[in-house]
Amino acid sequence: MELTEEQMRVVELLFEAGFRPMAIPPYESALIMRKGECAALLGPVEGGGLKLLAPVTFLVDGNLSVRLKKTAGDVFVWKKKEVAATEEMLKELEEFRVELVGVLDEGENSEGEANSS
Repeated sequence: MELTEEQMRVVELLFEAGFRPMAIPPYESALIMRKGECAALLGPVEGGGLKLLAPVTFLVDGNLSVRLKKTAGDVFVWKKKEVAATEEMLKELEEFRVELVGVLDEGENSEGEANSS
C-alpha cells in the first residue's frame, strides 16, 4: 500500500502511541495496525489521512478474527478456533478503538492545520 506524505504523518503518530504494523495475507492492500492482541484494518482517505475499514478486532493465532454473537456469549473466531469474548477483552478492545480513532482524528486535524498554513 502506497502512503502519501500526510498518511505517513498519521502512521508516525500511531507509532508514537505504541501501535505497530503487521502483514497478514490477503490484506496487503490495507494497513494493519496492532497493539497487544488488538488489531485494526486501515485504509486511505481521499486527500490524506487513514480510516478504519472494518471494526477493530482481536488476533486469534496471529490472524484477524471475526466477532460472532452466540447464545452462550460472543466469541472471536478465526477459521475453526473460537476465543470467548470476556468482559476484560471487550474493555481492552474498546480502549484500543478509542485510542486508535483519537490518533486518526489527531492526524486528520493536524493535516488540516498543515494545509491551511
